[in-house]
Amino acid sequence: MSIIPKSEIKSEKFLGSNVKLTYSTTMDSKQIIDTVKSGAFSEAPPKCCILEPNAPKPAPPDCPAQTLTREQLLLSTPSIVLENRNQTCGPLLEEFCLKHPIVVVRKLTAALELDLSLFSSKTLVETSPNHPIEVRLQEHQGPDENWDASQGKQVWKCTSQRTRSTIIRYANYQSSSYQDSVKEQVDEGAGVTMSSDSSRMDSFSASVWKKRKSKQFNSKYLKFGTNVDLSDERKWSLQLKELTKLPAFTRVASAANMLSHVGHTILGVNTVQLYMKVQGCRTGGHQENNNFCSVNINIGPGDCEWFAVPEEYWGGIQQLCVKNDIDYLHGSWWPNMKDLLDSNIPVYRFIQRPGDLVWVNIGCVHWVYSRGWCNNIAWNVGPLTARQYSMAIERYEWNKLQHYMSVIPMVHLSWNLARNIKVSDRKLFHLIKNCLFQSLRHVIATLEFVKSKNVNVEFHGRDNNASHYCEQC
Repeated sequence: MSIIPKSEIKSEKFLGSNVKLTYSTTMDSKQIIDTVKSGAFSEAPPKCCILEPNAPKPAPPDCPAQTLTREQLLLSTPSIVLENRNQTCGPLLEEFCLKHPIVVVRKLTAALELDLSLFSSKTLVETSPNHPIEVRLQEHQGPDENWDASQGKQVWKCTSQRTRSTIIRYANYQSSSYQDSVKEQVDEGAGVTMSSDSSRMDSFSASVWKKRKSKQFNSKYLKFGTNVDLSDERKWSLQLKELTKLPAFTRVASAANMLSHVGHTILGVNTVQLYMKVQGCRTGGHQENNNFCSVNINIGPGDCEWFAVPEEYWGGIQQLCVKNDIDYLHGSWWPNMKDLLDSNIPVYRFIQRPGDLVWVNIGCVHWVYSRGWCNNIAWNVGPLTARQYSMAIERYEWNKLQHYMSVIPMVHLSWNLARNIKVSDRKLFHLIKNCLFQSLRHVIATLEFVKSKNVNVEFHGRDNNASHYCEQC
């Protein structure tokens, strides 16, 4: 990194030393080390914080004060319809996505001629039938309801049981679930004939949805096939090669994607994960890991329904989780629309059709409901922007306060970014340099304290294998 900010940020802290030490982010590494070693440490240094010096502790923000009308609370979803490959080139699409909390890009896969059949259940079974997957047993309910176990009232808390299975077993369940629903509709006089054709399956999903929408779902349970790992480049070479057709800013791996510089695999973050669904599967409310962006493509044949809330309102949702006795980070929850609107929290609500790409921007809260039988693929991306990095380290520090280990090791990532790329954005440069400054200072202070206690430091790892985390949260 060759750009040095003109501004100098100074921080004076004891850091466990008997003398007050003065630091500056304009110091080079030798100056930092010499300054730390000049102190006489009588106690262990406090926990490392990679926020800027004197920054307040991260906390859920208050919602914007403006009172919204009922119409303003039901947000219009930003969307763009692509007709050809040329419309995916250039910076306009990326700028549009980075400008809005969430965006649905219609017909992207058709414009790029992506072969979605490579991700169909049929192809997955043919490629690796015994590939392991995680299955969630969920209660079948509508998107606007979430009843407690006694069916007495609407609640936020979601419950599910986790089991393991294989692609072929879930694909068989997926197919039989569809056939059972067809038979049920035929028996009820819906006039639908049995067929495994994907277009018929899609239209049938809509007919079932319309019929069931008017009545409360019973307590029938369903299985959601989640976290199907497609990271093996040999096994899933055709699938991963097909995704290289996507615009650079949405790709799983790209030099301009921060997460490509982590240096190791984080499943579902810098690798592709696939989700196999029957009608009614639910992905509960959440923000993406460390507030990174995400990409989600509906393989089809059925639709998915999305709900989303802008990042600046996440504090309001966190408060509603507390009110409903749910841990925002550790818990599983399905927001109640009435509660959100009554709390002046606006909501996006839209349909993701087969071939549509949904871009989830930094910190956007979202939850998803499958209206039909479908598969989805998803992963995270990290645009090289100051806002993305700032939001990521802020959530990293808040996670520590909540005793929640971040999936993305931000200190490790920051050192790799400094090693791998030249940062032209002055603000981003300053933020990364501050992280290096704070972490280096803390490591040296810790080593000096340990040495002062006559304790030998031994390396317990493996050569050329960096530690992703220095401690458990």
